[in-house]
Amino acid sequence: MVDLATHPSAAIAHGDSADLVTGSWNRCIRDYRLDPARIELDVVSRSQLSAHRDQLGEVVSIASHEMGNLAAQIAGSGYALMLTDAQGVILYNHMESALRSDFRAAGLWDGANWSEWRQGTNGIGTCIVEQRPVVIHCADHFAVRHSGLSCSAAPIRDAGGELLAVLDASSVQCEGTRAGQMHTVALVSMSARLIEKTLFVNAHRASRILRFHGRPEFVGLIHDGLIALDEQGCIVAADDNAALQLGMDTRAGLVGQAIEQLFDIDSHALDGAASGQTVWPLHDRSRGRRYYARVVAPARTPALGAPRSLHIPARARSRRPTLAEFAGGDRRMAENVRCAERVVDRRIAIMLRGETGTGKEVFARALHEASARAAQPFVAVNCAAIPESLIEAELFGYKPGAFTGASREGMRGKILQSSGGTLFLDEIGDMPLALQTRLLRVLEEREVVPLGGDTPIALDLNVISATHADLGAKVAAGDFRADLYYRLDGITLTLPAVRERADRAALLRSVIASEHDGTTAIRIAEDAMAALLGYDWPGNIRQMRNVMRTALALCEQDFVRRGDLPAEILEAGERAAAADNADEAVAGRPDNPLASAEREALLAALEDNGWNVSRTAAQLATSRNTLYRKMKKHAIAPSARR
Repeated sequence: MVDLATHPSAAIAHGDSADLVTGSWNRCIRDYRLDPARIELDVVSRSQLSAHRDQLGEVVSIASHEMGNLAAQIAGSGYALMLTDAQGVILYNHMESALRSDFRAAGLWDGANWSEWRQGTNGIGTCIVEQRPVVIHCADHFAVRHSGLSCSAAPIRDAGGELLAVLDASSVQCEGTRAGQMHTVALVSMSARLIEKTLFVNAHRASRILRFHGRPEFVGLIHDGLIALDEQGCIVAADDNAALQLGMDTRAGLVGQAIEQLFDIDSHALDGAASGQTVWPLHDRSRGRRYYARVVAPARTPALGAPRSLHIPARARSRRPTLAEFAGGDRRMAENVRCAERVVDRRIAIMLRGETGTGKEVFARALHEASARAAQPFVAVNCAAIPESLIEAELFGYKPGAFTGASREGMRGKILQSSGGTLFLDEIGDMPLALQTRLLRVLEEREVVPLGGDTPIALDLNVISATHADLGAKVAAGDFRADLYYRLDGITLTLPAVRERADRAALLRSVIASEHDGTTAIRIAEDAMAALLGYDWPGNIRQMRNVMRTALALCEQDFVRRGDLPAEILEAGERAAAADNADEAVAGRPDNPLASAEREALLAALEDNGWNVSRTAAQLATSRNTLYRKMKKHAIAPSARR
């Protein structure tokens, strides 16, 4: 029997469901501008569905097993179980065969997009926005066509606490009251937590994992807390239950602390405890509360001399990533995708900013392919690569004989070629001032006059521009027209540099898989992966692709080792390690003013950035890994406050 009073879904049962639904309806009206009577089902293509599933292969595998268990508990109750990704696309379903046609008619089938901004208030989409268990019952739904559904959904988070997927139980028989759905949402939430537990343990198989709870019989079950530790006994990850047990607001407050700071036990004692399955008592240092714990030893290492390696499945090299795939596990990229999906078909000019190599053109192509213009041309123009003497003809085209050397047939310019599709103006900041005036006129009047011509040609324009420069500064310096800047800057999406991305490991795996020519899985030695993850990648994704393409060509039997990597990457890691060792030696001297100054500077930067490590690292122009090492050296926990 589920104890609803202590379950995560209890908040819904205790009265905030009306506020939740009201908030969602307000978003539907104010932000999404949806008409409840005119919402249509949105289904991704088969290839797009395959791409969504590829991103969450491990989750689908784990969840499908747990969904089978949950289905056995609710058999005969008329519910279908759905697993979606964080964008709301249904990846997998489990339902009774007799009800399959009813659920399909309701739009509950693989590939359907149930994000809130597409389908209005619903269990899946509203759970994604609220990031907590929700019940959306009957008339709670914003769309008239969904008012016969009753949905209970719960979020699934990855080992770092980021939203990964949603588990939903829906019924097409809208009976009873919302309160009557509390048992269902409790069961769904419990299944979601079990999936999260498995994901956490899998993600930290190489670490010791401390499992603890205030009651010994709960250790090893769904309600216990999980803490992953590195070899020095420093916390590298924790789950929400661990934070809850210890009275912390978030799990991030635990990461970076030494285990001795939390409990009356040291790292060496944990090594001994990990050899058995005994549950033993320990106390937290801040409150003196007693817990019971067990340590799960790291996964068995390979035989002596055999390199430890990671396996990365191969995928089709030719396939470009979809817009949804760009969201990944990085919050800023996910926000970019969310905004892009909202404006892509609204005739709003999009400006992409980011360092060279961050994937601006690839993102622009994905935007085009996600739009209603996908069947029309995508025309890219690099304003920095075309000689100034030719760019006018390239952009605007020309009539036969317009100038010396012109083609006899004339030429349709890039702008005209893109009519009906998408025009991508890369490095727009390098466009000559004289041409900026002509481009502005074309954008304003929606027509172009080729060189040597006198008859305007009507255009159906959609423009995406990109730059690595600060166009605001160029406007202030008189190097870029202010009116053109404001015409192109309907919305600015900034693509973060690789060194700033929270999903660097997933990004690297994706690049490795896409650059592999074969059909077999790629293996990469753990020390090679560590070197790649510790590198700052000044050339961003473009450099990452070139490095991995070369490494995959050099490696033997699809196994990438350290020796297959460029000396630049290996030397950067050695320099960082040497610098850390030197820093630690200096910091170890008594009353060292340099160490004190560095510690104060780090504290000030962290405080300025609200203790967000990614933003702090970006401000200090260093990697997150280096910042974490510095914090550890100076005994600064991520949750510390002065």
